Amino acid sequence: MIRAVTLSALALATGLAGCGRMDHFGKPPSFTPNTNSAEHVAMLSAGLPRNTQPRSPTQQASLWNHGPESLLGDRRAVQKGDILTVVIEIDEKAEISNDTNRSRSGSESMGVPDFFGVPQRIDRHLPEGASMANAVGINSDSATNGKGSVKRNEKLELKVAATVIDVLPNGILSIAGSQEVRVNFEMRELLVTGFVRPEDISRLNQITYDKIASARISYGGRGQITDVQQPRYGQQVLDMILPF
Repeated sequence: MIRAVTLSALALATGLAGCGRMDHFGKPPSFTPNTNSAEHVAMLSAGLPRNTQPRSPTQQASLWNHGPESLLGDRRAVQKGDILTVVIEIDEKAEISNDTNRSRSGSESMGVPDFFGVPQRIDRHLPEGASMANAVGINSDSATNGKGSVKRNEKLELKVAATVIDVLPNGILSIAGSQEVRVNFEMRELLVTGFVRPEDISRLNQITYDKIASARISYGGRGQITDVQQPRYGQQVLDMILPF
């Protein structure tokens, strides 16, 4: 009975895991709906007005007023629903090598040659050759050799439009951005989330990834090519269960 329940649970888990692949079974992967997303909900917010001072029709038509729609106005994202560009340029290279050697040798011995004549009396009852003069002797020897190396080279250049989904009480902007590009039967996904300071946004309404706090950047894909590169679900289950 237990075996049948286990097999049924395993079959159900495998079936649920394979449901994601059914989305692009015999067809290109479907785009993720952008309605009701965090970005879409933020854009539906009216937000606070940028300039509370009323302006005359002449000032509104002028190219030199202080509003964001003017020729020299500040168009940087400052409120919920605004859009800014996140520039991701990662070019990192790291190489670490460690080599450790350690050895230790120890020897301990203890004997009771004289203790009010007690050892001599005990020696009479011990087997031939045994004596309390060398009661305990311990020898130990240990050696450890370790070597490790890490070599990594990453290069990524991307740009994605992100939306201000919330303005925190201290003025920090919470942003989120997503981008999907479908080429034939493969979908490439780019996701960015994090927190930025308004003063770190450039005049071009751009911010680099290294100025984003708690940055979460994901660049991957889904589709037929990705499915072929991944091990089968049965193999993944066995890798988790088998201890050898």
